[in-house]
Amino acid sequence: MPETVESLESPVHADDWAAAVAEQMSSVTPVELTDTPAHVKAAIFQRLTGSNNEVHNDIDMILDIPVQLTVELGRTRIPIKHILQLAQGSVIELDALAGEPMDVLVNGCLIAQGEVVVVNDKFGVRLTDVTTQSERIRRLKR
Repeated sequence: MPETVESLESPVHADDWAAAVAEQMSSVTPVELTDTPAHVKAAIFQRLTGSNNEVHNDIDMILDIPVQLTVELGRTRIPIKHILQLAQGSVIELDALAGEPMDVLVNGCLIAQGEVVVVNDKFGVRLTDVTTQSERIRRLKR
C-alpha cells in the first residue's frame, strides 16, 4: 500500500508527489555552470592599508555613543523571604568593607576602582585605580 501524506482536503499519495516533482523538474532547463555571461566580471579588491591616523578617525565615529556607567558599592546574596521583609529603614549588609574601593563598570565590564567623594552636596567617585587600555580591550573581547 503506498504511503500517504495527510491533508485537510484529501489524502495525497507519495507517488503523486513524486510525479509532480518529476514533472516540474522536466520543465526546468539546466544551466551550465561553466558558462559565464559576458557582462559578469571578476571582483577586484584592493589591499587594505591604514595608518594610525585612519584608525583614530574610525574611533571618532563612536565617541558619542552612550554607555551605562555603574558604581558598585558591594553585593550580597539573600533569600527571597528576607527581600519580602524589607521595609523603610532596613539595612542590607554588603560584602564590601567600609573604606574599600568601589568597582566602576561600563556596560558590566570593570574599568576602574574608586572611592566616594562629596562635591557640592552630590556624590561622586574619585578613581584610584584604572585598568589599562589593553586590559579593557581584552575584557571586551570575551
